[in-house]
Amino acid sequence: MKSIKDQADLNQKNILLRLDLNVPLENGAITDTTRIDKILPTIKYLLEKNAKIIILSHVGRPKGKVVKELSLEPICEDLKIKLKTDIKLITKNIREINSTDLFKNQNEKIVILENLRFYEEEEKNDNAFAKHLASLADIYVNDAFSCSHRAHASIFKITKFITSYSGLQFDLEIEALTKITSEIKKPITCIIGGSKISSKINIIKNLISKFNNIIIVGGMANNILKYQGYEIGKSLQEDNCHQIIEEIFSLSKKEDCKILFPEDVVVGKNLNGDPTIKELKDISKDDLILDIGPKSIKTINNLIDKSNTILWNGPAGYFENPNFAKGSIQIAKKIVEKNNNNTIYSVAGGGDTVSLLNTIDAVNSFNFVSTAGGAFLEYLEGKELPGIKALN
Repeated sequence: MKSIKDQADLNQKNILLRLDLNVPLENGAITDTTRIDKILPTIKYLLEKNAKIIILSHVGRPKGKVVKELSLEPICEDLKIKLKTDIKLITKNIREINSTDLFKNQNEKIVILENLRFYEEEEKNDNAFAKHLASLADIYVNDAFSCSHRAHASIFKITKFITSYSGLQFDLEIEALTKITSEIKKPITCIIGGSKISSKINIIKNLISKFNNIIIVGGMANNILKYQGYEIGKSLQEDNCHQIIEEIFSLSKKEDCKILFPEDVVVGKNLNGDPTIKELKDISKDDLILDIGPKSIKTINNLIDKSNTILWNGPAGYFENPNFAKGSIQIAKKIVEKNNNNTIYSVAGGGDTVSLLNTIDAVNSFNFVSTAGGAFLEYLEGKELPGIKALN
């Protein structure tokens, strides 16, 4: 895979830059600019090389139809402010655009084409659509790792028709994921949460052979507690998980990977209730398990102390309520402490984990925080991502 950093001459070249600017919008306003902020270095790099940039992206799921509320206009305005330069949003039908429509004078450096998913050909990985997009530029750059698990025209098929490179953020994602899946500095620990153990089973199975410890927290852990014979009350759980859990424990013994789960918990009677610390044997039928308890925090932090590499995907509890955020916050603080001492390589990913780190201003205190969502998880499952395959 070639990086755009390997291309020496970008002067006056038209660069088709595929980004993931799929940010949350409310009444036309951006509520979280994390994805925009992450790709600014790539845009600035291309501008420094005197390239002309044609930005491609999507927002939402318009399903091949023009949906005014999903226009890239708010994103264009945000980029103008952040880059302190004029940027033109081209709303003309992409199928009818040609290269002469893009830059009308020498001073224009960046244009944005309207939402790619306004066109059904994008998600269908349409050959003609991809070829047309490629005809607009000299070079294609994929800096949308978070979309690279999709075989869409602007991610996959387009590379057949144009010289293609990875972008700076894409490179950072691959570097971080490589360090936690193949070029590992052990001992390595994974903290994994989420509501459904079935949705993470393939990740756990893929990581068991590589990791020393896998700590299961959040709603997923409730299923394991139930499997172990404990009462879990009204807590979030998933049906028919017995076989999945047996598979995890059986494989972990074979691969000498330690599987850990909460030793004690914090419960409430509802999501807004008062917190009560309980031993596992004391959980009652009307309890909701909403966080890990102090014994569990101590065990997890001791393991973090002994680890050289850490992967975190999924909070330890219902962190949206401060009463049940302590477990997640204490884990984050311990990782940050190790990071500040340069004694750990830390990677975090997943929407809820990133939200948690944002609330305590810890995103920049990890070695790498991925905003790639599904692509991040599929890579951890060991799947080959179409966006990576297309660049190789």
